[in-house]
Amino acid sequence: MKILLLTKKFPYPLKDGESQAIHGLSKSLSELGCEVSLLAMNTSKHFFSGTELPEKMAHYREVRTVSINNGISPIDALGNLVRGTSYHISRFDQQAYHIALAAWLKEATFDVVQLETLYLSPYLTTIRRYSDAQVIMRSHNVEHEIWERCSTNIRFAPKRWYLRHLTRQLKDYEQAQLNQYDLLLPITSRDEKRFQAMGFRGDSHVLPIGLDTVCGEPTYDSFRESPDLHFIGSLDWLPNLEGLQWFLNDVWPEIHRRFPELKFHVAGRNMPEYLKQLRMKNVVIHGEVPCSCSFVSAHSISIVPLLSGGGMRAKILEAMSLGRVVISSSIGLEGISAKHRRDLFVADTPEQFVDAIADCLSRGRKLERIGRAAATRFHKKYDRRVLAERLLQRYHKLMDAAVLSE
Repeated sequence: MKILLLTKKFPYPLKDGESQAIHGLSKSLSELGCEVSLLAMNTSKHFFSGTELPEKMAHYREVRTVSINNGISPIDALGNLVRGTSYHISRFDQQAYHIALAAWLKEATFDVVQLETLYLSPYLTTIRRYSDAQVIMRSHNVEHEIWERCSTNIRFAPKRWYLRHLTRQLKDYEQAQLNQYDLLLPITSRDEKRFQAMGFRGDSHVLPIGLDTVCGEPTYDSFRESPDLHFIGSLDWLPNLEGLQWFLNDVWPEIHRRFPELKFHVAGRNMPEYLKQLRMKNVVIHGEVPCSCSFVSAHSISIVPLLSGGGMRAKILEAMSLGRVVISSSIGLEGISAKHRRDLFVADTPEQFVDAIADCLSRGRKLERIGRAAATRFHKKYDRRVLAERLLQRYHKLMDAAVLSE
């Protein structure tokens, strides 16, 4: 089977959930005998300047990139406001990418063209014009919900109004596109039901994030010492930044008062300067770390204080695969099948986070049992190979049905 992936960023390095999700599935499909090619936007924000592909991308049959400047422009944003079109989407609707896609589809035949996220849906018309491939939408989130949740937490009224306006436009676009795909891949059953409530009537297949456990087998050395907390995530993604700020302002002071020796280690890409300069007792700011695996493995308890966002959090799965104890909000755990106080901890309020941390600290060495249960849960439910095998079976059924309908 010949598969072409379209992505809105160059999916390397593997330091964010989207890149990890793309890598895990593409590598698994390649191992199952598929020819997987990639057409990636090389954006100003996630620019890849190398002349040779990273070794971890060797599974692709071919990779092509298109340089795109899709930085936020106040003039373009105002234009979309006047025209009533979604600025979220228009930033990724680029003529250069249409041209590159059309050229590739003219010279090669693909069985499947897979769009990684809603932001690639403007290219549906180009695909339909130059290819008979089945068009798959892999939805990493219900996109407009992320912005709905973010806007409710904005206190500055003009900014809140503008975000809500953008969200309505994004929702309208997302809804209008739903029944244009041959197959929809929601990342959770909850997202699938949400799409159906929005009017989706087509074929779907729930595809959770399947990670390549690049960090290797878990180690439990950190549980022999006094545990500490850590947070890691891309801090140019608003839900991560929002959640971290909330934890530092509303949760950490009480934790530090009750457990004055406990430390909280914070790492993340594109960290704002004010966070780098933060001075809070026992809060250790690392910035971007050279190896997320080593950072996560060094600290026993992973804090995921998401107040908004959607889909599945790859960082939670990565922490579970490494045998860490995760304390997450309910929003952070959406789509992840795990049991409270057996595989991890769920907390939504400052009091619940404090209580969960107190529970962890009271267990002593027995806390390691939660970490081991998390690792076991990950390998049973989120191994990339098992998920890819099921998807490939679904693709074959889709193609067989298309042949019979001709």
